[in-house]
Amino acid sequence: MGQRTSGKSSISEVVFHKMQPLETLYIESTSRPTYTKISSLIEFGILEMPGQLNISDPSFDSARIFSTCGAIIYVIDCQTEYLGAISNLGTIAEMAVQANPKINIEVLIHKIDGLSEDFRLDTRRDIIQRTQDELADNNIVVASMNHYLTSIYDRSIHEAFSKIIQKLIPDMDVLENLLSTLCAHSGIEKTFLFDINSKIYVATDSTAVDPLTYEVCTDFIDVTIDLDKLYDSSNQTVPPDATDGGSESDNGNANSNGTISKKPTDSGAAGTVWPLKSISRMHNGVVLYLCQMIRGLALVGFIRNETPQKMALIDYNVEIFSQSLQMIWNK
Repeated sequence: MGQRTSGKSSISEVVFHKMQPLETLYIESTSRPTYTKISSLIEFGILEMPGQLNISDPSFDSARIFSTCGAIIYVIDCQTEYLGAISNLGTIAEMAVQANPKINIEVLIHKIDGLSEDFRLDTRRDIIQRTQDELADNNIVVASMNHYLTSIYDRSIHEAFSKIIQKLIPDMDVLENLLSTLCAHSGIEKTFLFDINSKIYVATDSTAVDPLTYEVCTDFIDVTIDLDKLYDSSNQTVPPDATDGGSESDNGNANSNGTISKKPTDSGAAGTVWPLKSISRMHNGVVLYLCQMIRGLALVGFIRNETPQKMALIDYNVEIFSQSLQMIWNK
């Protein structure tokens, strides 16, 4: 939700439909509610409301919409005058809390690419303070409200959606513990569980997230997928020695800095779909590790001090993690 020209449609197209940021300049304004269904570790939908929508109109069934909603994402254009947007946010928050007291309200302070670093922080503080004053003046108590600095021209919008969606996953604590255990017992520095299409990480381990590390991981996913598309594996059959769960077969896509390989998902029938796996060594010695999981997900990890024995252990532990992820999904 948000006012006209705040950037709602651009965000949706860039994050969930892979549109290039510059192409969003030609998007027409949203004139009616638009629903986008996302299938990942959980099934969820994004309902985009047009900016000119009057939520005070009796025809707007706020109780029905907000009662089934896990979070409201409100977009504020920080390059324009935003007092009207904050007042509108207060009205929406009041109606949403009445229908669903546990609803999360997530505020995207958008289009920060046009602001200096210092002015971004000042703007964020000002919006947070004015929002709190708006809620206090109207005696509105919100269960959770968070603010994010975002832009479609970098990965900040993907990182914000990652944090928003993680709050809606029921087994988030279990996933975090599994990833932390995987890191501890495999010598992996940092792991992410990505949705491949949107580049949103649905889970990560308990260590802090470095924005630069996140960007490197998303770029690594793009490169891996682009390289994989260069090769036709539709007629590829499983070699005899690939039936062992602890071994892997290189499909010939390799260079001096890394490998892209695939491993069969079952005991070896011809035409088996092989999950994608990629390993790449960066100039600083850090190894990037990617392994495809269920439901369009991929595990991406940072590894230091790589050895053949360590990689074999990682492969084994990642397979155990994949089985655990499947059990969580089957619940």
